[in-house]
Amino acid sequence: MIKMKYVNAGYGKEMVLRDINLEFDAGQVTVLAGPNGCGKSTLLKTLVRMNSHTDGEIRILNDRIQDFDSVELAKHVAYLPRNRRTPDISVFRMVLHGRFAYLNYPRRYRKEDYEMAEKALAWVGIEELAEKNVGELSGGTQQKVYIAMALAQDTDIILLDEPTTYLDIAHQKKMMELSKELAKKGKAVVMVLHDLAQAFQTADKLVIMDKGRVRKVGTPTEVFESGIIEDVFGVKFARTKLEGNWRYFSI
Repeated sequence: MIKMKYVNAGYGKEMVLRDINLEFDAGQVTVLAGPNGCGKSTLLKTLVRMNSHTDGEIRILNDRIQDFDSVELAKHVAYLPRNRRTPDISVFRMVLHGRFAYLNYPRRYRKEDYEMAEKALAWVGIEELAEKNVGELSGGTQQKVYIAMALAQDTDIILLDEPTTYLDIAHQKKMMELSKELAKKGKAVVMVLHDLAQAFQTADKLVIMDKGRVRKVGTPTEVFESGIIEDVFGVKFARTKLEGNWRYFSI
């Protein structure tokens, strides 16, 4: 669904990403992991044109990214940034904003927009908060609202920058399960995660980044067996079988 070929990108004259060659496929959860400042968030922003790439090529559904207008791009790619302002608005109206790209003039929500917003609220388990003011909610609950808004956009590609921020352990687990459910529906889910154990448990494909470059791409098993984690993060990483599945942890 997304192909990046020899992409360099950054902010002004400051290059952050260098020679990025990656593919993000339908039906997969891809997790970007790496030390702080390695370019993970910049990569996601580049995919929604919040900053431009200076070299290389990015294609989304086989079309060049620069050939999309902003509305058409929003119909294909939903993006949940790490940092957001908190508006003075109800939860339901906030989630409805995810439908904006589908509205024709005059900008009036349709029956299908309301239905999609309701479905997104149910996916993250906050339908009972629909009339609450977003600003009155805890950080973790606000995060769920923004996740619901991204899901309401109903795109083929979902980009999530640290979606588990502020969530307790139970809701982090639910978020990871939801990402896998979305991938099973044929969506390409791309996430930035800082928790390595969580990244290994969730990803179909792991991308390890360091200093603006991709160091390793593969399945969790391939990445673990490569030894790249100790090289990039400077920590020892181990795994053990539990109930027939691998569980990963630092030591």
